[in-house]
Amino acid sequence: MLQFEKTFIDFLLEHQERHKRSYNFIILMNSIMNAGKRIQYYYSTGALRGDLGLEGSVNIQGEEVLHMDLIANELVKHNLARSGRVIYAVGEEEEDLIRMNEEGGRYFVYYDPMDGSSNVPHNLPIGFLFGIAKRDLGGAEDMHLRAGREFIAAGMFVIPTGTFTIALHEAGCWRFHIDETFNYVKPTQIFIPENRKTWELSFNSANRRTFAEPVRKWIKDNEGQFAFRYMGSLAGDFHRILGNGGLFLYPAIINHPDPKKNRPQGKLRLMYEAAVVAFMAHEAGGAAIDERGTPILDIVPEQPHQRSSLYIGSKPLIEDIAKVLKG
Repeated sequence: MLQFEKTFIDFLLEHQERHKRSYNFIILMNSIMNAGKRIQYYYSTGALRGDLGLEGSVNIQGEEVLHMDLIANELVKHNLARSGRVIYAVGEEEEDLIRMNEEGGRYFVYYDPMDGSSNVPHNLPIGFLFGIAKRDLGGAEDMHLRAGREFIAAGMFVIPTGTFTIALHEAGCWRFHIDETFNYVKPTQIFIPENRKTWELSFNSANRRTFAEPVRKWIKDNEGQFAFRYMGSLAGDFHRILGNGGLFLYPAIINHPDPKKNRPQGKLRLMYEAAVVAFMAHEAGGAAIDERGTPILDIVPEQPHQRSSLYIGSKPLIEDIAKVLKG
């Protein structure tokens, strides 16, 4: 007996028709899906082609660039431009705004094409993260950088595991799995579990001495209650938090032995990392805040590559650590 699974595009078509919306968003998402599939392919076969090593340059973030960083970035740029629906994009590997269709476009896209690059040489999980905001169709558009609260969708591919998760504004967080035809199928709505027995704690333990004292104390007082997991990729670690609940934290670094490595504002990028997962957590019943206890979704970006600390996961834990951060 044949089994027919609903594809992501089928799911999205039904969603747009149910809400009486245009197909412009479907066209945009189809371009993002094409980019995600190609990154999946290039990463899965990268070791055979020698594409998992360093490229030999440094990006705008001051980080060494891998061949896969460049490949993933070009795949995303090409597909976004080809859709014809993007006004401009902000990408991790690009210093300036990537201008595309400023006259006829409808969307702004913020993306990290290769999250967790340190995992690439070892073929461990990496991610492709993106957030989408819509232009003001009812008035003058000033092209400002959008806060996460203004996103209409955000999502991530965890590569090469073949999973894709997307959150839609006031319509939930949904996960899909890649099948043998290279389509993402079988939509499953995701809710961060309320059962504390499954909750996990995730952070870079090697950095704990660099965190502020109140954060170090909170970790010491609470870490024994939870299993500890850390993959070194925001997409991978957040994927587990969505499935098991708990808390992922990437605090500000303020006590590093080398002062040049301190990150008092945090290390993650606000627009295409922190805001993306914060939007997804919100739609899955969770929450996300920064070092001051401010909701990530409320932070209005001042520049494209703005950095942020991040505390994200189950609401009770976010509320608990927020008291420490604000106090």
